[in-house]
Amino acid sequence: MFLSKPNMLLRMEGLAVFILGIILYWKLAYSWPLFWWTIFIPDIALLAYVINKEIGAVAYNVTHAKILPSVLAAYAIAFVSSTLLALSIIWFVHIGIDRFLGYGLKYSRGFKFTHLGIIGRK
Repeated sequence: MFLSKPNMLLRMEGLAVFILGIILYWKLAYSWPLFWWTIFIPDIALLAYVINKEIGAVAYNVTHAKILPSVLAAYAIAFVSSTLLALSIIWFVHIGIDRFLGYGLKYSRGFKFTHLGIIGRK
């Protein structure tokens, strides 16, 4: 079965996070312009690869792990901020679609080396 393969399981998990995030965002009636204006903000971390691949990997991983959006969501819930909650959901959606597409967390060997395998490998 395809779910016995960790890579496929992690990709399906990413798809689940993506779908759940979209449904939650829609049901909470948050702003779709806000969604489209901010969905790619985590990818600004890719610019760190200009410095070197180690710093690039750290920057990418910090912005593409679920830790920071979880902290942001907890803060938003604790202090009742719908804008921050919306941004945390958008961040989760971004991470979910990246995982589904195979863009995993990076190793310092270079951008294409991820915890989901090598990007672009046939």
